[in-house]
Amino acid sequence: MNVQSPENQHPQANDSRRRNDGVDHLILRELNPHVVIDHVEADQATLTIMTFGSVREYCPKCQQGSLKLVLRQASVRMAHLFCAECESCFDAQYADGEPALTI
Repeated sequence: MNVQSPENQHPQANDSRRRNDGVDHLILRELNPHVVIDHVEADQATLTIMTFGSVREYCPKCQQGSLKLVLRQASVRMAHLFCAECESCFDAQYADGEPALTI
């Protein structure tokens, strides 16, 4: 799977636009990648997915990778956070249970 990041093409979101109501961290729940991403067959071309910046949380599974935001696109069924180190996908919510990856 190829992961592209247009971070250099677009300026980072203004910090004042981020949610800031006393919630210090996100609660992450691992998702089955087959539910989140349309996988290609072994004999087809590789899947290219664009990321849209990093988040402050690290991967809870491998504890190494910084998570990247992946928005819905042609082969992506739902927005999620992606770890390139262990290729895991995560949903995120605030401590009050409100989804963090919805507009």
